[in-house]
Amino acid sequence: MGIQPKELSKLGYTNNIARSLAINTISKHCKHNTKEDVITTLIDLLDNPERYKGDEIWGKLAEHFSPTLTGKQFTVYNLLDTPLSYKTYGGKFIESLAKQQMELAMRLPVTVAGALMPDAHAGYGLPIGGVLAVENAVIPYAVGVDIGCRMSLTVFDAKSDYLKRYSHQIKGALKEYTHFGMDGCLGFPQEHEILDRSDFQLTPLLKMLHGKVVRQLGSSGGGNHFVEFGDIELTENNVLNLPQGNYMTLLSHSGSRGMGAAIARHYSDIAREVCKLPREAQHFAWLGLDTETGQEYWMSMNLNLAGDFAQACHERIHINLSKALGLKAIANVNNHHNFAWREEIATSRYAIVHRKGATPAGKGVAGFIPGSMATAGYLVCGKGEIDSLNSASHGAGRAMSRSKAKEQFTQSALKKLLSQQEVTLIGGSVEEMPLAYKDIDRIMQAQESLVEIHGRFMPRIVRMNKE
Repeated sequence: MGIQPKELSKLGYTNNIARSLAINTISKHCKHNTKEDVITTLIDLLDNPERYKGDEIWGKLAEHFSPTLTGKQFTVYNLLDTPLSYKTYGGKFIESLAKQQMELAMRLPVTVAGALMPDAHAGYGLPIGGVLAVENAVIPYAVGVDIGCRMSLTVFDAKSDYLKRYSHQIKGALKEYTHFGMDGCLGFPQEHEILDRSDFQLTPLLKMLHGKVVRQLGSSGGGNHFVEFGDIELTENNVLNLPQGNYMTLLSHSGSRGMGAAIARHYSDIAREVCKLPREAQHFAWLGLDTETGQEYWMSMNLNLAGDFAQACHERIHINLSKALGLKAIANVNNHHNFAWREEIATSRYAIVHRKGATPAGKGVAGFIPGSMATAGYLVCGKGEIDSLNSASHGAGRAMSRSKAKEQFTQSALKKLLSQQEVTLIGGSVEEMPLAYKDIDRIMQAQESLVEIHGRFMPRIVRMNKE
């Protein structure tokens, strides 16, 4: 039995938080009720919320319409003595600190399953490359700061020799139609339907962020974010359904910019106030999805805002560059990380699956796993491996920190390596030196059970932020 959001709106459930709480309650508790009975209850609850506030099933929804005025409440939680078991892929490539962080995550009382990808390295809270499934809660720092960060690959109706014949025009287009960094924008207005979404009026934070979204649409972040042209060799019977052969390709990597960072900081602070954990586990503070704040975060992250804004930025980048160069797109694939999904992790068992620097790899799901600016990246198709929670790596993963790369490499060494690999770099810095990353081919070997390779991409002209 299911009730659609439009039906809830007609009943008077006119905001996303109320609809989300209602749908969550119905799916969890009303599987054996008739639709008519549930609608009758929903109408009565809306008219008489106080009557339902003590109800085990409907209490949270009633609280939304008639909140109890109390002081700030919090709950103290203890960690499990022994971490739950989890599967590690490519363990010999993963530093011990990342493994320690994953073990800590597996001691949370809400944790039900986990996995560690071969590109994993230490992060804040959940390691980069960590996958964590929890019960009816969401952990902002297990999603990450750059909510919905993603790869987007567009294949054009041009052969790879276009890159050499029109390299000057490509460089010019990259300089004019891409922008990188924390505060900047393209300098000319961008259009996208996301700017007109009424969802931005649902919370004070989202209202405040709308101006930033307008300014930053179509731009990219700093760090390892990039926009690059290259060539891809597709295999026979590939997931894009294109003929086997070589194609010119555009690849971008970026996320939800300042919007995602602001949402992450705001709700991480709230989570730490209401979910008290031992000092070493503070970054794992969670928000229950049966709370109003949890629903606010879920809506801001998952219901077509931060994630869709990240996607909108990629769409504008690819449209702008295609038009500037007169190229026709014939296929696109994109996959995101730094996100949480409600997924079936075992037969009829659902959980909230966080992938921080890991990507969905369900059976038949297309994705792209990059290496570095001078090494191959791979178009892949997921195999749906249950032990990995239907996940794969989001890249090669760092072999050393940005600060260590800065100490160890010089700009001249970077230029020499890129010249040898026939790669042109616009912007960039030694922090993104290819030698600072793990060997992508070894990472791919470590996850052969997770994904199947359908194409090999090589970067040729790369644009990055100049740190």
